[in-house]
Amino acid sequence: MQGISRAVRSCQQILKAAILQHAQGREIAGIEKIVSSLKWVTSPPAQQKGLENVTVADVLMTKDEQTGPWLWCHTNDVVIDAVKNMAKNNVGSLVVLKPGEQQYIAGIITERDYLRKIIAQERSPNHTRVGEIMTNENKLITVTSDTNILQAMQLMTENQIRHVPVIDGKIVGMISIKDVVRAVVEQQSGELKQLNEYIKGKYY
Repeated sequence: MQGISRAVRSCQQILKAAILQHAQGREIAGIEKIVSSLKWVTSPPAQQKGLENVTVADVLMTKDEQTGPWLWCHTNDVVIDAVKNMAKNNVGSLVVLKPGEQQYIAGIITERDYLRKIIAQERSPNHTRVGEIMTNENKLITVTSDTNILQAMQLMTENQIRHVPVIDGKIVGMISIKDVVRAVVEQQSGELKQLNEYIKGKYY
């Protein structure tokens, strides 16, 4: 997690370095090289509006996902079914709901829970209930749609977690540290591109 924070700070330092290079009359090609090195991001870029204005809702929009049964399981489900659900939908965690139609949140189950509490302890996933190994609701960390993306990153870093449910009265999605870092890098890359265009004279 500390490495992720350092990576974000590195992006900010790149911007400063690019400005200094231009001020010292160096080649613009260096900036272009920096921008191209950030093109590992493959998702559609979020609108460039500055990190202080990017929210969790913006990240959910780029993921283009809908809430549904793929996002959750129940306390009385067996662990193997929850793990199969994660694998099928390529997600690393599921929100755990209490039995019933009200969809009250009971906690969260992650790949880490499975590894530590099933595999490491040699328990049977076929006979263990999700409620036995999940992280309970009172320890569950959540965000809302209007949470700033940097606040979400800080929350995940400080608590050493990789997945956070998005709750607006009810569950509306899930974000991962990967989603957060991607959004941050996309914004930084966009700022570098705008700086490059400014230096080339495309802005007045």
